[in-house]
Amino acid sequence: MEREIANGAQRLALEDAGSGIAVVGLHGLTASRRYVLMGSRALERNGHHVVLVDARGHGSSAPPSDGDYSYGALAGDLAAVLDDLGLERAVLVGASMGAHTAVRFALERPERVAALALITPAYDPQRFPAGLARWDALSRGLRERCVEGFLEAYGVERLPAAWREPITTVITQRLGTHRDLLAVADALAAVPRSRPFGSFAELAAITAPTLVVADRDEADPEHPRATAEAYAEAIPGAELAIEEEGRSPLAWQGGQLSRLVAALAARAPA
Repeated sequence: MEREIANGAQRLALEDAGSGIAVVGLHGLTASRRYVLMGSRALERNGHHVVLVDARGHGSSAPPSDGDYSYGALAGDLAAVLDDLGLERAVLVGASMGAHTAVRFALERPERVAALALITPAYDPQRFPAGLARWDALSRGLRERCVEGFLEAYGVERLPAAWREPITTVITQRLGTHRDLLAVADALAAVPRSRPFGSFAELAAITAPTLVVADRDEADPEHPRATAEAYAEAIPGAELAIEEEGRSPLAWQGGQLSRLVAALAARAPA
């Protein structure tokens, strides 16, 4: 069921379906809620209450009136979603920006996190704020020339030949899910300037069962495998998953990703 909730003045669009263990999906920067589980309905058909949220300024959610795209604000939105749906705790499934938001939330409100699935995290506290020029170029390209400008700034031609066409298609489809591309451009400039946490050492405080999903750098160099491995090493007891050589990234395989999340949810404390 599609619905809208409020976090103060901020309006957030989400959909929820199924019943049972609560699983909340948080997408990445420039994506929308359909790009967490990639359209898979396996979880809701198998005993899970699945909630997929459009982050502020993305998908059908309104942009923030104050321009705040910080991780503090994103984590506050997540708290508002859980409160509105009456969920005391949930399994958080976050991709990229969504993974960083989930970590921020887990550090601030650990009692509300049953388990964590962190899909291709990219934030590296040891390199922050690296790469701002690239994020600004993507923001400017999207603002000035829409999808074509974003693709030009992304530099698809620098990828291995086998991945150029599918990644161009995915980016085009993903950007087509947004109500307000200028809000996404604002987020592109703002989110990379916010820290979800200060150091990898802080992740030792996470006690929830955790799965980290990495991918090989050929298809997705924006989310380095080494960064995902650093998260898995820093979080006590975390498991690391990665696709087999030559396969598309696990982050793109909704059915397989759903199976991994279901197994993680089964390990969460009652």
